[in-house]
Amino acid sequence: MERKQPVLTGITVALVGFGGSFAVVVAGLQAVGATADQAASGLIALCIAQALGMLYLAYRYRRPLTLAWSTPGAALMVTTGQVDGGWSAAVGAFVVVGGLILVTALWPWLGRTVASIPRPIAQAMLAGVLFSLCLAPVRAVVEDPLWIAPLILLWLLLFRWVPAWSAPVVFLAALVLISVEAPWGSFSGADFLPRLEPVMPEFTIGALLGLALPLYLVTMASQNVPGSAVISSYGYEVPWRASLTVTGLGTTAGAVVGGHAVNLAAITAALAASPESHQDPHQRWRAAATAGWAYLVLAGAAAALVLLVSHGRPGLVETVAGLALLSTLGASLSAAVSEESSRIPAAATFLIAASGVTVFGIGAAFWALAGGMVLWAVLARPKAAA
Repeated sequence: MERKQPVLTGITVALVGFGGSFAVVVAGLQAVGATADQAASGLIALCIAQALGMLYLAYRYRRPLTLAWSTPGAALMVTTGQVDGGWSAAVGAFVVVGGLILVTALWPWLGRTVASIPRPIAQAMLAGVLFSLCLAPVRAVVEDPLWIAPLILLWLLLFRWVPAWSAPVVFLAALVLISVEAPWGSFSGADFLPRLEPVMPEFTIGALLGLALPLYLVTMASQNVPGSAVISSYGYEVPWRASLTVTGLGTTAGAVVGGHAVNLAAITAALAASPESHQDPHQRWRAAATAGWAYLVLAGAAAALVLLVSHGRPGLVETVAGLALLSTLGASLSAAVSEESSRIPAAATFLIAASGVTVFGIGAAFWALAGGMVLWAVLARPKAAA
């Protein structure tokens, strides 16, 4: 049984990672202009990029290095909405994010610059981005209580006893509900086959400042940095440059077919790196490798899942996404206001990000970060130095 444990853990990593935030990624891609087919293409690209990256890192370094798509980045896209230039400009922003991650791998000073952003400001921006998504279950249960209330109750029970499986199981329950009403007669076999939809990237100032820059910062600050910390906490040295090179290449390659960002896993990283994966730390890399193979299988099912989700009644998928992100929202809010000296800058950052405003074609996340940094320099730093 001990020999099989890394395999079972790896499958669990893939299922939890995929099912726990699938709805967020689909909602994010469609919010910035993707059609259902283009969103499916992006999801397939993300799965393949993660899979190949994990397989390379696991076999090359023999460490449980797991990858994931940027869930906070997907939530950011929901808040940002369509940028100047539409879907092709969003794809251009994804390409830029991949390039920035590669630059970070080559020049560590860029990573240090990102890490120097005050944690309360970064976490407040993330909380503001997540706010509207986490409101979705509240709005949906008021408008459609018979369908939404059972999902919320199921999530609550699962989160109480098996929190890691709460989001994936609720996602499966939502798929069952969608299947009941799905127009099966209008589907053909080809609709369920995985296919990639290449897009010629377009680069606009609004997309670069309003989407690419915040997406890069959120991915680094909320995924790569904490992901590295989680893996290191179990005694493994993270090959930082190699990890960023792999995720940067994966992001860039996947961008042209709709993938938004690939990064080190933060939440599921502990599953593969912990003793539950295997008592021998030198064998836990097999869990990451198995997760890679599992993601290749999931890539084949992505088109069918997106097709089903696109026929769900209003509020159903948004509820799944909001519930999946609720604990992340709570953690972000707690980190943002934990220090008294930074509460005003953090609160202002949160409000600007949550407002969803667009100024000069640039989304709220950028203005939240800019405004928060100004207030931090004026209010928080002098107090800290006093």
